[in-house]
Amino acid sequence: MSDVVTMDDLSNEEILSILDDSERLVPVARGDVHLPLLQGKVLANMFYENSTRTRMSFETAMKRLGGSVLNFTSVGTSVAKGETLYDTMQMVEGYADIAVIRHPRQGAAQYSADAVDIPVLNAGDGAGNHPTQTMLDLFSIREAHGTIEGLNVVLVGDLRYGRTVHSLSHALVRFGAKLTLVSPDTLSMPDEIVNDLRDSGAEVFETSDLGDAIPDADVIYMTRIQKERFPDEDEYAKVAGIYMLDANDMHGAKDGMIVMHPLPRVGELHPSLDSTPNARYFQQAFNGVPTRMALLCRSLGVTIPEEVNR
Repeated sequence: MSDVVTMDDLSNEEILSILDDSERLVPVARGDVHLPLLQGKVLANMFYENSTRTRMSFETAMKRLGGSVLNFTSVGTSVAKGETLYDTMQMVEGYADIAVIRHPRQGAAQYSADAVDIPVLNAGDGAGNHPTQTMLDLFSIREAHGTIEGLNVVLVGDLRYGRTVHSLSHALVRFGAKLTLVSPDTLSMPDEIVNDLRDSGAEVFETSDLGDAIPDADVIYMTRIQKERFPDEDEYAKVAGIYMLDANDMHGAKDGMIVMHPLPRVGELHPSLDSTPNARYFQQAFNGVPTRMALLCRSLGVTIPEEVNR
């Protein structure tokens, strides 16, 4: 049994193995095959921050595999009475076999994992990491391109606070990706992350011009400017809506280039893009189900069959 708090918890070989497992689990994720591998297991779905896709896909993943789910939020629980995260985790350990946690405080997932013996999966800790999102992103990229190696990937938007791109950038360079980081100066990728990427031998280019990055891209990964991360609303107003893609922007793109987004979108992706062959963000959201199935099984020590009967 094992935690997944950052992508450093997974080797390259483990990443590829999880992607293979995820691919085999797609018919189970769609409900076409019944495979109760986690029957009798209980997942604690602990969300101290709002979530749609992550929370629902984890719940769907657990239930499709025959397990059950305890949903937990900070509203309507003893958190509102002042219960500490440590005490909450002690209670959860007695009720569940595995925990998924999203928390506004960076480092909360590691703190939770250290507090208990059951596996803990990080579903986003403040502006820190979001490794299960990275795994579904890698699965979506491989689904489209047949590989995750040696691709030109453009990361766009809120790179300062965006935990999705923090985790994804580290994973991509482990597979030889060339990264172009597109953001306004105030939302650029933290220096320590850029330095880590370059120290690993990665080619990393920083710019504020999205248009110049489109022609060479294999993947454009858009992100929302996160209003909730800004201490000053006036500062948010200066950068809100700074980048947007529409269908016309696809005319200069490579054949097979895909546009991804962790969602929700608030203007970065014009609805005209939805019907183009480049749009992958809704399929990307579904891919959270088979990917998180594979991660749940791995952390609980459950082997996925080599063949899943359709």
